[in-house]
Order: sequence, then C-alpha cells, then structure tokens
Amino acid sequence: MNWITNFVRPRIKSLMAGRSSNTPENLWRKCPGCGDMIFHRDLVAAQNVCPKCQYHLRIGAAQRFAAIFDSGAYEELPLPDVPQDPLRFRDERRYPDRLKDARAKTGRKEAFSAARGTLDGAPVLVAVQPFDFFGGSLGMSVGEGFVQAVETAVRERRPFILFVASGGARMQEGILSLMQMPRATIAVDMLHEATLPYLVVLTDPTTGGVSASYAMLGDVHIAEPGALIGFTGQRVIEQTIRERLPDGFQRAEYLEEHGMVDMVVHRHQMRETLSRLVRQLTKQPKLNSSLPASISSTAPAATGVP
Repeated sequence: MNWITNFVRPRIKSLMAGRSSNTPENLWRKCPGCGDMIFHRDLVAAQNVCPKCQYHLRIGAAQRFAAIFDSGAYEELPLPDVPQDPLRFRDERRYPDRLKDARAKTGRKEAFSAARGTLDGAPVLVAVQPFDFFGGSLGMSVGEGFVQAVETAVRERRPFILFVASGGARMQEGILSLMQMPRATIAVDMLHEATLPYLVVLTDPTTGGVSASYAMLGDVHIAEPGALIGFTGQRVIEQTIRERLPDGFQRAEYLEEHGMVDMVVHRHQMRETLSRLVRQLTKQPKLNSSLPASISSTAPAATGVP
C-alpha cells in the first residue's frame, strides 16, 4: 500500500475541491528555441520573439495588424461566405465539427484575415494567413477571401502585403481546395496589371500548395528568421532522391543564400522594412511615423536586399 498515493493525494484533492483559483495558467511560455520560460507580458511586448535566443514564436492576425498599421488602427474586411462542407467529408470526426472547434479555439471564422489601413501614412491592405487555424490550410473560404482582398486592393489602389503560414491545401475540401491555387494566382496577376506592389512575408511554416502558388509570386519575398519554407518535407525529399540534404535546408537563411527569398528580416524590423519597400515601389514619401508601442528597437539588422 502506497500511503502517499492512496491517502495523501486523495485528501489534498478533496480539500481543494470546489475551490476556484484566480491565477491564470498561461502566465509563462516556454521558448521552443532555447527552452527558457518567458513571462507572458514580456513576450507580448517583444512581439512573441524570445528575448534570449530571438526565436520567433507564431502569432495571429490581430497581433500582425497591431504591429504593422499606424497606431494599430485598421478596418478588417468581412470574410466571404462559402459552403461549409461541400464534400460532406468525415474521417474520425465530421468536418463541420472540426471547424467549430477551430473557431472556438482561435476566435476567428477561418484561416485568413484581411484589413485596410495605413503604414507610415501610405494606404495598404494587409492579409494574414495564420497557422493556428487548421494549420493555415488553403480551403474555399481562404481562397475566396484572398481573391476578394486583392480585388479590394486593386479597387482602392492599395499595395498588398501578405503574411503567410500554411501547411498547404485543406484535404477535407479535396479538389475544391486545389482549385484555389490557380484562382489566387490569377488574383496576383490582377495586382501586377494594376501596377500595385505585392509583398509576401513568409513565416514558419510555409509549405505545400500555398508555397507552390501565391506565396512565391510576390514582387519581394521576405522571410522571418528560422522560418521553414518549402513544398514537401525534408524526410520525403531525402527518401525520394536517396541523398542527405544540407543542414538548414528549407530554412529562411538557406533560401536567402540560394536566391529563393530576397531578405530575412527580424520581426522587430518588419514594419520599417515593409514601409520602406512600399515607398520605394510606389514612389511615395514617408508621411507618418506613428510606431506601435510594442515595437522594440533592439533587433539585429536585417539581411538581404536593402
């Protein structure tokens, strides 16, 4: 008989039963890079970048918008309505049930958000495809949202900035998901025909059909440090070609070195870099410099194209 297991623990549980704790359980986050514990307020102030090792943790659309737009002010575009379960897909669970859980977890309708606002006084449209909703997978809603956001940018003459993280096409929507790749490609052509800049920020991870289409069609490709970028996984490639791939293969720094991305930019310098590119590509002067309060000035210098 184990006295601690059979008596002490049940006694403690009975004493704690019915008591509520006001202390949140998510006050600290563990850095996936160095393993350090980071206080949640310090992490928010650093835009989810580890103060010790500079590891870039994933962030959502609201944090991106707040960091990019002047004074954090923006107007979010409504997401278009599409059929929720066109193939009536079911694996271990029904597809609508998985969607319901993802929406409850993230507080968003889909893996895509777009908003209009200004960046140092210049009107821009910023879209975010975050990984936390269904792995940022490309489905009908994401595809339609991307197309409508591009149409808004063309109509209002706004440069288009895309922050993308995705595992690829959404299998629950089958061929209807794959059809979004050419649709998004045509939308990018609309930006080119309107002579509007299309800037793509590749974040961790950007893979699959998304990286094989609109994510790699930008006028300028920027990557966050350490981001995984590619079409298929390294292990699959190694098994196919029966060769060992170089260290750091498919990481942002390796792709910059081999010409697949134009620059690798620290998150703390992303706003300044995007502002400079927008001004250079549209030949507009800098009108406003109202930085969000969360921007840190201690980031290392950006690399790549000036």
